[in-house]
Amino acid sequence: MKSIPCLLLATLVGVLQSVPVPAQTVKAGAGAYWLSGQGGDRDVPSAPMRTEALLKTAAQTNQWYSALLFSPQPEVIYAQPLTFRFSPAGLELALPGREVVPTKRRDTEIHFPHKDPILLAPVAFEPGPARLAKAGDWSIEVDMSRGPDTFRATIAHGSPFSYLRISRGDVRLTLPEAGNRIDDGADPRVLALKVKARTYALFGPAGVRWEKVGEKQWLARMPAGRDYLSAAALPDDQPATLQLFMKHAYSFLQETRVSWDVNRASGQVETRFDADTRTLEGPEAAPLLGLYPHQWFGNASVKGRLGPAYETLRGRIHLLAAPGFKTTSTYTGFVPWWPGIKAGDRLPELRDLLKTDLRNARRMLLEIGNGAYWQGKGLQRITSLMNVAEQQGDLEMRDQLLKLLKGRVEMWFNGESRKTYFRYTKTLGTVVAYPEEYFGVEQVNDHHFHYGYWIRAMAEIALRDPAWAGKDQWGAMVDLLVADIATTRRGGSDFPFLRNFDAYEGHSWASGIGLGPFGNNQESSSEAVNAWAGLVLWGEVTGDRALRDLGIWLYTTEISSIQHYWFDLDHLVLPPDYLNTEVSMLFGGKYAHNTWWIDEPRQIKGINLLPITSASLYLGRDPKFVRQSLAELPAQSAVFAKTGRRPDPPDIWQDVFAKYLALADPAAALAQWNRWGAVEFGDTRSHTLHWLLSLQRMGVPDLSITADTALFSVFRKPDGTRTHLAYNAGSTPLNVRFSDGVQLTVPPRSLAEK
Repeated sequence: MKSIPCLLLATLVGVLQSVPVPAQTVKAGAGAYWLSGQGGDRDVPSAPMRTEALLKTAAQTNQWYSALLFSPQPEVIYAQPLTFRFSPAGLELALPGREVVPTKRRDTEIHFPHKDPILLAPVAFEPGPARLAKAGDWSIEVDMSRGPDTFRATIAHGSPFSYLRISRGDVRLTLPEAGNRIDDGADPRVLALKVKARTYALFGPAGVRWEKVGEKQWLARMPAGRDYLSAAALPDDQPATLQLFMKHAYSFLQETRVSWDVNRASGQVETRFDADTRTLEGPEAAPLLGLYPHQWFGNASVKGRLGPAYETLRGRIHLLAAPGFKTTSTYTGFVPWWPGIKAGDRLPELRDLLKTDLRNARRMLLEIGNGAYWQGKGLQRITSLMNVAEQQGDLEMRDQLLKLLKGRVEMWFNGESRKTYFRYTKTLGTVVAYPEEYFGVEQVNDHHFHYGYWIRAMAEIALRDPAWAGKDQWGAMVDLLVADIATTRRGGSDFPFLRNFDAYEGHSWASGIGLGPFGNNQESSSEAVNAWAGLVLWGEVTGDRALRDLGIWLYTTEISSIQHYWFDLDHLVLPPDYLNTEVSMLFGGKYAHNTWWIDEPRQIKGINLLPITSASLYLGRDPKFVRQSLAELPAQSAVFAKTGRRPDPPDIWQDVFAKYLALADPAAALAQWNRWGAVEFGDTRSHTLHWLLSLQRMGVPDLSITADTALFSVFRKPDGTRTHLAYNAGSTPLNVRFSDGVQLTVPPRSLAEK
């Protein structure tokens, strides 16, 4: 199992225990953070709906179940394949089905709503308000006890079961309509019912008696001394499936754990999922685990072992009878920047753009918005410009931009301002930033998006000035931001385990409190990737191998999920009646092609592309998909125009789309890009032209080649010629071996090419 990287943990212990200087601030190296809000600044929400033991830990925000923490009447929980709702009446369990919902954009959304649930409740007492009692890595235990009476349920991602413990009395089952019993009663412990085309089964303890009460209710007459019962929704009504469930129904989940390992030599990233169970009756049996497409597709370790499958929002979830399983994926690498353009008829144009961007750099550092998100985008925007200037040999410009970046970082990190500052709040165990943007404080939203920009920008500054970014200087504040989004220690009081990342679904969640009838959500998958690339780079820069490997695991896993659930590159997830190429907003219970702020097509598409950086090569895995996606824009824009609206400016994010197209067709991208057209506020004209010219020179990404180092990239031209890049963040020469046999010696703190 992994734990929080030692260097990072030592830093944070010092940070969180140091003497506040001045009052209300805590020193972190040369920086400082506040412990309270200033003036009228809003506060984080409380998370009272936890048991006494869980209240001693940092709040488990930004997870698939986080709605439970904040309200006595929480939203629906989308566990996949099942949905749950904890209400005053008891526990609702449902197996959702697909609904196609037309939109005013003349496309569709795909919904899997929580409908027609069965309801389970104790008879002898009323359930109490639902409280989170335990959080595993992909399972939770929810406590609905009242006074001395116990009513608890364990649910999990991928599990077809809910495991119940009820300390006293009988259990009532209420159906949405009359159901037909489909088992023959040969095992008196089992009640299997067909209800509204769904098959449900309940498995009571030995001695239970099932008694029908009216048309829509059953009672489980519980025997003395036996307080357990499991409930399941089955993928079909076949007798063999029910027999399979009977075999595993009494193996109650106790713990779920994820671990990861990065093989530096091969570039293989292995993820291990392990579930501990306790068998309450019968012979020992493994649990039934439901594997998502990103877990079973192409996975040789589970081939021939998969059982029945559910049709879900995430595609087919296949059952596996096992205490655990592993997945293996390939880390395809990135370098912090690309080499300079040394020749070509557009070289003078690049020089002119650099001069213009330098003049505008201070304004571009914070063009719109005043909070940590837009400031973070501004920092990464200028670091990208600095990279181009340096690689083009303009060291004077690089130094000017470096000075500008440092000054802005110090202004935020020094803790002296009451307007722009970071704050640690023990109420939830989180770092928040002021002024607030996008409910980053009130709802703990988007921390990985916001802080990812800062972490990557700071890593690239540290490559030029390691002392300035050292842990005794400004790097301690970076460690604090890293800890907020990616602590690997479980059950701590300072930060929760992997705040934003869902280890089982394989992607991040953006909402801190999980508002809405369709569960948690994530829109900008590409900004999540940007955050994990920042961890890789910061780990390399600081020599923290555990953090680097954590970043590689998060980066690789998030990309795998994006390629299934946002882009559906293997055609396993999106149904034919979903009318768009990609998903832009992923929820626990629906897919949508929209944004939170506008339904304009260019921004809907672009939000899952930006920021396009040297870590964005995964977007070019399927050149045909790139072309197909961009080809949708004219028709979508025409529909939008008929509403009487226009994007402002009309070519908004044209640089983003040119860079995206370049991953498939560099020549077409260069022809498409307008030097004087719109520029997305996280990028510059110089960086865009450098990107386009670089891909014209090197070719498109070759993601089939790996290397025995973290920072590498490979490109391939149509004639098969490859360009190999590797970066060495260390202080001694590095020999890099690529999987195609190429070797490259990289000097310290340098980029090399072959």
